[in-house]
Amino acid sequence: MTSADFLAQEKIWFDKPRYDEAERRFYERMNGSPQPTQDAGANSILQDIARARENIQKSLAGQPQQSSSSAADQGELVSRIKGLELENHSLNKVVEGLRAALSKLECRVSVLEKSPVAVTPAPAASVPYTNGTTVQQKTSAPANKVEEEEDDDDDIDLFGSDDDDEEAEKIKEQRLKEYAERKAKKPSIIAKSSILLDVKPWDDETDMAKLEECVRSVQADGLLWGMSKLVPVGYGIKKLQIACVVEDDKVGTDMLEEEITKFEDYIQSVDVAAFNKI
Repeated sequence: MTSADFLAQEKIWFDKPRYDEAERRFYERMNGSPQPTQDAGANSILQDIARARENIQKSLAGQPQQSSSSAADQGELVSRIKGLELENHSLNKVVEGLRAALSKLECRVSVLEKSPVAVTPAPAASVPYTNGTTVQQKTSAPANKVEEEEDDDDDIDLFGSDDDDEEAEKIKEQRLKEYAERKAKKPSIIAKSSILLDVKPWDDETDMAKLEECVRSVQADGLLWGMSKLVPVGYGIKKLQIACVVEDDKVGTDMLEEEITKFEDYIQSVDVAAFNKI
């Protein structure tokens, strides 16, 4: 409290002599001795008194207004702080979404880089698992060998000339028979696809090792599981990204999702992160 406010609240009569003079002049005028100049001075004193009272009332009334204005400013500050907190929370969600999209993109690029262009001739190839076990990968006939056989077939002269027509017919029939046998022995091309799956748990307390074991327990003809890794999603939760190679005629994505989601104690959902033809 300032000195002016303190004095405003104190009942001190600073202008008592002026009040006395005004009262004396008032009674003199009532007694029949009017003095115009004195009346003008009394009126000015009365006006000063009225203005002083008005100023005191205004000063006293200004204190609660200041307190109410300060409370309003404080409320506005609290609302701004809450707005900033909500904005910060929404920005955190956007950042988490961008991180998840970036991790999916990295997985797709890694799968594209590791996908084989041509299958090398080998009896069996091992694909490492994260849990230490290995499986044998089937290999198809090399493309170079098929091309060589087709070149050999092109070199066959089905209509060779000979002096003896009967001998030429026999040779022609024999060559046609051999050509049909070779065509029957050629392996057919099997359409395959490389799939990257996102397997999400229920919460951060889910046993991810058991979850991966459940996923790999799904077996089918034409299904081959590959490498896997754990990718953080947010709030301590991690999802399992696992790759597999399937034969299109035997295994589909719908069948994989249906079989994997049967383990509902560990798995919440399954999404296809990447799908590429081999």
